[in-house]
Amino acid sequence: HCNVAAQYNVNAIRKNALSSYLPYVVGGILVVQFVGLGIWQTNRGLQKRAEQADFEVQSGFSSWFDGADVQPFQKLKASGEFDGNHQILLENIIVNSRNGYYVITPLVTAEDEPVLLVNRGWLEKTGPDLDAAAIDLATPRVTVRGRAGSLPRAGYRMGEAITASPSWPKFAVYPTLEDVAEVLDRPVQPFVLLMDPEDPHGYYRDWAPTEIGPGRHFGYALQWFAMAIVLAALLVWNYRKRGFET
Repeated sequence: HCNVAAQYNVNAIRKNALSSYLPYVVGGILVVQFVGLGIWQTNRGLQKRAEQADFEVQSGFSSWFDGADVQPFQKLKASGEFDGNHQILLENIIVNSRNGYYVITPLVTAEDEPVLLVNRGWLEKTGPDLDAAAIDLATPRVTVRGRAGSLPRAGYRMGEAITASPSWPKFAVYPTLEDVAEVLDRPVQPFVLLMDPEDPHGYYRDWAPTEIGPGRHFGYALQWFAMAIVLAALLVWNYRKRGFET
């Protein structure tokens, strides 16, 4: 009986010791996670800063052709014919607190090549229905200048990317290049040409490399680091206080 009681006391002591240190273990894990998130946000901020630098140093428009190596935000010019009969309107694009569309128009550079999607800029939504004449354009051979970019992306999207309708133009909410290729029934180039603000046939254009600048990422990083420091300080203070009490 004495041995059983002793063993029970030992197990109870071990259990109490483990439970007493559990908050420190959990707290330490949280500190490491907060620091990791702070480092990640810092790296994102540095990446955005580099993107802005690349965006600003680009000068001159390079002639683009199918298969050419394209760098992010590179200034390009491409020749072809606009396919005005198969345009896509990206909905829910907010500019200056107003709702509107990005007008995406395929540029056919050659019949046997993937089409180049051209973002012709932002068009304000003025009513429940769009006047198709607002996006009409002639289709002679044109040369379009712009920057290599991408389609807008959302963290989360509900429903279909592109409305299932036989009519054109089609309305879309954050589609991918694959979604657009499927609805066009032909391949597309792996980037989108953001039409230069000085080019005709476009709408409001004020391109920037990112919607969230590096400053906001650095701000988030500071918050995560501050939370890590505060939690670490609380853990140390509580541990030392506990030591004094015992």
